[in-house]
Amino acid sequence: DDFFQGVEKYPYKAVSRALEIIPRTLIQNCGANVIKQLTVLRAKHHQQADQFSWGIDGETGQIVDMHQFGIWEPIAVKMQTIKTAIETAILLLRIDDIVSGTKKASTLTEGSGQGDGKRKKDEEENKATDESNKD
Repeated sequence: DDFFQGVEKYPYKAVSRALEIIPRTLIQNCGANVIKQLTVLRAKHHQQADQFSWGIDGETGQIVDMHQFGIWEPIAVKMQTIKTAIETAILLLRIDDIVSGTKKASTLTEGSGQGDGKRKKDEEENKATDESNKD
């Protein structure tokens, strides 16, 4: 909490909440006490900063050391997954901004320029009839 100050901390908090869904879901599916187990898991991660291998046993919902449990996950896979998820979220936000901007622009154009568009259409129709009258 002390590392990032002000608005800089909000994206990191959002990512941490999103990643916490994984152990929360495992604990719920096992029928264990979600709040108690998540609190214990957070405490284990804070007590031993170099020991980040604590996780949830998917069968019992208990906190276990994944190395002793026989589960090894390469950091490269986790990093790429997180990077891809964040890039996807950024892309979706950009698309949402573009669509919102397009909708606003079209609303403004339709609302204020309706008379101008009709006038231009009328002028084009009259121009065609004027040219046909020349013959």
